Amino acid sequence: MDDLDRYLPPYTADLARARRQTVGTLLSRTAAKVESRTAVVHRDTRRTFAELDTDANRVANALVERGVARNDRVAILSRNSYAFVVAYFALARVDAISVPVNFNFTAGEVRYVLDDSAATAAVVEDALTDTFEAAGVDVGLRIVVGTRSGWTGFDELLAHDDATEPDVEIGDDDPVQLLYTSGTTSAPKGAIMTNRNLIAQYVSDIVDGEYHRDDIELHALPLYHCAALHDFLTPDVYLGATSVIVDSPDPETILSTVAAEGVNKMFCPPTVWIRLLRSPAFDRYDLSSLRKGYYGAAIMPVAVLTELGERLPGIRLFNYYGQTELAPNATVLFPEEQIAKAGTAGRASLNVETRLHDENDRPVPVGEVGEIVHRTPHAMRGYWGKPEATAEVFRHGWFHSGDLGTMDADGYLTVVDRKKDLIITGGENVASREVEDAIYEHPAVNEVAVFGVAHPEWIEAVAAAVVLRDGAVAEPAEIVAHTRERLAGFKSPKYVVVVDELPKNPSGKILKRDLRDTYAALAARTSDAEQREGSGSATR
Repeated sequence: MDDLDRYLPPYTADLARARRQTVGTLLSRTAAKVESRTAVVHRDTRRTFAELDTDANRVANALVERGVARNDRVAILSRNSYAFVVAYFALARVDAISVPVNFNFTAGEVRYVLDDSAATAAVVEDALTDTFEAAGVDVGLRIVVGTRSGWTGFDELLAHDDATEPDVEIGDDDPVQLLYTSGTTSAPKGAIMTNRNLIAQYVSDIVDGEYHRDDIELHALPLYHCAALHDFLTPDVYLGATSVIVDSPDPETILSTVAAEGVNKMFCPPTVWIRLLRSPAFDRYDLSSLRKGYYGAAIMPVAVLTELGERLPGIRLFNYYGQTELAPNATVLFPEEQIAKAGTAGRASLNVETRLHDENDRPVPVGEVGEIVHRTPHAMRGYWGKPEATAEVFRHGWFHSGDLGTMDADGYLTVVDRKKDLIITGGENVASREVEDAIYEHPAVNEVAVFGVAHPEWIEAVAAAVVLRDGAVAEPAEIVAHTRERLAGFKSPKYVVVVDELPKNPSGKILKRDLRDTYAALAARTSDAEQREGSGSATR
């Protein structure tokens, strides 16, 4: 048998550079092809691909000049903005690792991410600098989008005189981002995203989602979230499509922007699609340009699918299912399948193989419940600083999602439960254990179980069943307020029920499925005012 080494040339630096494909090069290659096309629109800012490419280079060189180096972790704490986009690509070009931070986080939650990632620099929106400073972490280089005394201004970086692409050797498997995701405990894990796994995911999205260079896409969901950033915005840059960014998913803003910019494509979780349909502004705007709609994080009710089809004739809807560790797409339900396979998450995406395994990692028969597992180049490199957790989730050569599902004879996946007790409310992931830990700090609480309940707007809402200490008194609203002092608002329970005891099995494990069944109609039993105020309801 021939010795392959006799025929393979050495893998030199020149060969590696010639074959390189990174997040940073996606932008420069697109700019070379469609330099005058509009790349990003945000408020009064309109930048072409050539201008975005130049801005990313200027910021990248300014960062290097200020000491940012390969593999440095740089936090980005900002609402949607042009600066967020520029910072993301600039960091990718110097082989630094961006760390997006949820702008709803409390100072304590921000502190955890900064400490765990060992961030050495941060880009922070001026309105969020108080929260950042309250976190009490000295990251060294602090850059403000806006103005703040004692901080370096982002505009200073944009004004750097060197607009050439930094000469940095970057590998396809180099980390480009840390995405923090809620898990089964109160300690989130940082999922390591590499150039290779992100680009593999972009290709699946582009093909399965029918993306096109001529698209004009609205980005209303937060860019710190992997869905907005990696399912939509960066693939748009890859193709040369136009990204219209708005500050928040406010119905009036979304609808008016679709009409004004001729938007033909946008992603919203079911909660936002429902808000759009219920908005009195829906019929005031010309939405005829909208041709492709995407949703995820929850199943879309059939009635809503039908209404969308009636009120937006010709729109093609796609459902994406996945998770942060997969960058995040794993399966897709295509437009022609929305009604026939309603309630399912579709089938495996282009670059994904999906199966269901039992507790011994053996495939389960059609129709039986098993853990959802994947093999795909979308998968993260691993969890930051957690080799044991990485080994566990990738055991036997499959990525173990922690979700439970069934699969029909045609390969369509239905997600039936979450092994991790993860609650997805309004498209945001909430780990029940993290909320329980916060509630346990209340002096009147003896036991607590946090679970999700169906909600007409949020699809799923955070609920808590609480057992009080003997002789203690605490109103549900007091427990909600206590939790909001410690966690972001979306993590705090919308409903608190005070009970005499929690349902448990013979071994003492709390039966959350029983709680979900018992309080399935909790949202319907709560007044509209209580739902708006998140004051909860009490039951004994």
